[in-house]
Amino acid sequence: MDLTVEKLAGMIDHTELKPEAKREKIKQLCEEALTYKFAAVCINASHVQYAAEMLKDSGVKVACVIGFPLGATLSEAKAFETREVVRLGAHEVDMVMNIGALRDKNYDLVRTDIEAVVAAAGDAHTKVILETGYLTDDEKKKACLLAKEAGAHFVKTSTGFGPMGATPYDVRLMRETVGPDMGVKAAGGIRSFKDALQMIEAGADRLGCSSSVAVVEDFRWAQYSDVWMQRDKPCWTCPSRQANLAKQPKEVYLYYKQRCLVCPDRNQNIFND
Repeated sequence: MDLTVEKLAGMIDHTELKPEAKREKIKQLCEEALTYKFAAVCINASHVQYAAEMLKDSGVKVACVIGFPLGATLSEAKAFETREVVRLGAHEVDMVMNIGALRDKNYDLVRTDIEAVVAAAGDAHTKVILETGYLTDDEKKKACLLAKEAGAHFVKTSTGFGPMGATPYDVRLMRETVGPDMGVKAAGGIRSFKDALQMIEAGADRLGCSSSVAVVEDFRWAQYSDVWMQRDKPCWTCPSRQANLAKQPKEVYLYYKQRCLVCPDRNQNIFND
């Protein structure tokens, strides 16, 4: 791959979304983003104005999560939050779609919910978080198509607070569904350069990481060792092995369990009943 440290850093949204994060942590996040030239910092709404001031004219964007982490708020509330954070300096918004509505097949609600945020965002880019751990493959594909129809700029795998984070399988599925002209952001559980490389090769053009510095520093070492480039067996990156089963809906758990039973690499799979 034609990947450099600079290109990798330019694909990363340096992320801090913990509710207990203090101003000191946001300051550190912004300073690291300036040092490494990350694409953006991704933060909660209450930190947007401070981060926008720190990053002014730097080229590092401010991304803010909307309807986070559940996506179950009213569209009007998501739109209001979007307008406010854009006014305060956000360049991008990462909204959580209405997951329950998608699972109910209430596609009009899902689409209009996204459209409300896209309209409120104006020139700011909108990323739609699917929270893939709650969804079957058909639901993931439908969510991607609805986000595309609604005018969003990216689809994104997960919040990091749901049943599972990003997997190469889901990133590939999302890329195949939206095509080459829409962004795909992988987020959740990307802690090393190897994790990042797998997502990029699967089709991600943006990565959400809280371990961004480690990912970039890993890449500096990876250039001297083939170990980093060795591929995991498919089973080790299958969604069925990544999920927090206590959070996953029963029917989605059974969906992945059945897929494991017919997986050609099932002898390597340690998925437990």
